[in-house]
Amino acid sequence: MLPFSQQYKSIIFYHNEAQKRLAIESKEQEEANLGRKIATEIIPFSKFYLAEDYHQKYYLQQEPELMKDFNTIYPDTKDFISSTAVARANGYVGGYGILETLQEALGSFGLSEAGRNRLTEIADRGLKLGCALP
Repeated sequence: MLPFSQQYKSIIFYHNEAQKRLAIESKEQEEANLGRKIATEIIPFSKFYLAEDYHQKYYLQQEPELMKDFNTIYPDTKDFISSTAVARANGYVGGYGILETLQEALGSFGLSEAGRNRLTEIADRGLKLGCALP
């Protein structure tokens, strides 16, 4: 099975033979679990390219209230993309993390009260749906 677009294909890059071996073993194990082949390529790392701006922090970009806060904090797109706080918030919006961890870190994100409430609401909803990971 090939992806419909080279631009969006799945690839695992490795830096050494140990990483290559682990990637191959992991892929083979998952193929056995699924009972089908996985199209992900495993190739040596050569050069890293950032995705286009509109792909950055995708989950977060679907939340206008949070984006308003983060655009105020990080008016430069490069700063927005490289922010650890933004990356973490994006993870919570995507359904990853646990509410207790978010509550501990929430004050360090620089969000308004409305933004903190919205991010907490999203994370809480993810937990109730069983989407969040520890």
